Amino acid sequence: MHGRVMAAILAALALAGCSQPSTAGKGAPLHVLLIPADGGTESGTLADYRPIFAAVGKSAGIDFDLKVAQSYGAVVEAMCNGTADIAFVGPVTYLQASQRGCADLLAVAVKKGQSVYYAGLFARKDSPIRSIADLRGKSVAFGDVNSTSSFVFPVTMLIGAHIDPVKDLGALRLTGSHANSLAALIGKRVDAAALSFDSYDKAVREHVPGATEVKVIARSEAIPYPPIVMASRLPAELKQRLRDGFEGVAKAPGVTPEMIRGYGGAQVDGYDAHFPAARFDAAARKMALLSDDLKGEILKKSAER
Repeated sequence: MHGRVMAAILAALALAGCSQPSTAGKGAPLHVLLIPADGGTESGTLADYRPIFAAVGKSAGIDFDLKVAQSYGAVVEAMCNGTADIAFVGPVTYLQASQRGCADLLAVAVKKGQSVYYAGLFARKDSPIRSIADLRGKSVAFGDVNSTSSFVFPVTMLIGAHIDPVKDLGALRLTGSHANSLAALIGKRVDAAALSFDSYDKAVREHVPGATEVKVIARSEAIPYPPIVMASRLPAELKQRLRDGFEGVAKAPGVTPEMIRGYGGAQVDGYDAHFPAARFDAAARKMALLSDDLKGEILKKSAER
């Protein structure tokens, strides 16, 4: 009897050990890294994303520790070296991490039934620049070289208009962020700037001096909304809890509509945790147009003064 009882106890313990849920997100918080969408400042970007992570944490019972990276590339490295569990990224940044096997799609914000945003090329209202064709010989500010809407899509818009960003532009500046590019344009340090419409709308909402004196000269095609991704190495049970948390956050008890926020701190309707990864294929095709050689030439030109 003693032997059978002991065997039963050991079997029960083994079963409990196999079925015990992951402790990740309970005892220790999940580490969240955000691309520097607000000029690289901690305060602006954290203010944008703290509400939604607080809401998901409240509904899913998960603690999050949010930090802002210094660059888009730093987010990819953090996801791949294990120092970040979750990240808010641009479509191109997501694809870079996904191609390295480091990141899975977690959720994409939904607003008015859509999960898209747009890149733009902007000039000052008093400028004679009216279209992309007018940018020949002009100075242009771009954001981070890994940014979807402040670099990749705007550069491919130039290429599509038969403008070589290295040979046909005047000065070319890489400012590191949407906000910095807009500031360079407002401050008359460049003739035009590339940034997302979400970033521009945020500047207008926050009454950034000079923001309303800017005009749109070109608008990109629709781009899949910047996603929230999770590390591929996370346990399956935790991944499902995260998906459930984001999918149901808009209807969770104690969560107010003001907490459901997305890129640029804008209020959104909710999050889609079943967004098809294939919808990022268009962004992948844009990435393919920018060879490493072209990026290198752009970086070299941006360093010229």
